[in-house]
Amino acid sequence: MNTQLILSLISGILISGVAGYLGTLMLSKKMSVVAGPLAHLALPGAALAIIYGWSLFLGVFPFVLLGTVLIWVLERKTKLPMENLAAIIFAFGVGVALLILPIEEAEAALIGSINAISFVETIVVIAISLLAFYTTKVIYEKMMLINVHEDLAQSTGINISTYNFLYLMNIGLVVSLGVYLVGGLITAALIAIPSAIASNLSYNLKSYKIWAVLSGVASTIAGIAVNYFYHLPTGPSIIVVGACFFVLTVLIKRKR
Repeated sequence: MNTQLILSLISGILISGVAGYLGTLMLSKKMSVVAGPLAHLALPGAALAIIYGWSLFLGVFPFVLLGTVLIWVLERKTKLPMENLAAIIFAFGVGVALLILPIEEAEAALIGSINAISFVETIVVIAISLLAFYTTKVIYEKMMLINVHEDLAQSTGINISTYNFLYLMNIGLVVSLGVYLVGGLITAALIAIPSAIASNLSYNLKSYKIWAVLSGVASTIAGIAVNYFYHLPTGPSIIVVGACFFVLTVLIKRKR
């Protein structure tokens, strides 16, 4: 097994694992739709990274961070639904990307570049994935309470605005990593599909989290294997495999 494949597997497993874990919280809050616009906002950053030869993450993260902060601020100021604000961010990101992204060099931004990830980038992915996983674990119970009953959460002393900000920042981190794995076009599916699979297989909250992580990791390993043996694009392969797993779990659930 060559070194590049090992780096791709390590990075892919960590990214998909934390995306699946975060996705269980996003599905309960019906916010999986937010990940897509944020990922599209990453496209201008990916374009700049490609043009100037930067690491993909260094180009992507500032734009995703900006979008995260904008959604949080605008939600507080305008009281508009988060999905409406996310749609505006989506339009801005795609518009800017189309203006500056060299079409002939667009592949890494659109469908990911996990197969070319460097050792240094893998270390960064490991560190950020662990940070995102830890942050999700810390805020999980409070965010679940906010999702169920916001007024009750506020009455217990939870600062809803602060937790929403931490939550959105965490989404931004995971989306930035997801662009590496599957590109800016389909990052939302990387977060949404594992939690949908888990909802079909789980019987309590603990198994829900475990199934989400395992299904995300399994889809990624299978997608990287498809690329290794059949030379098909890794990002789309991961999503297609995940979608097939989801259909399979729907059939299993019906038989139950």
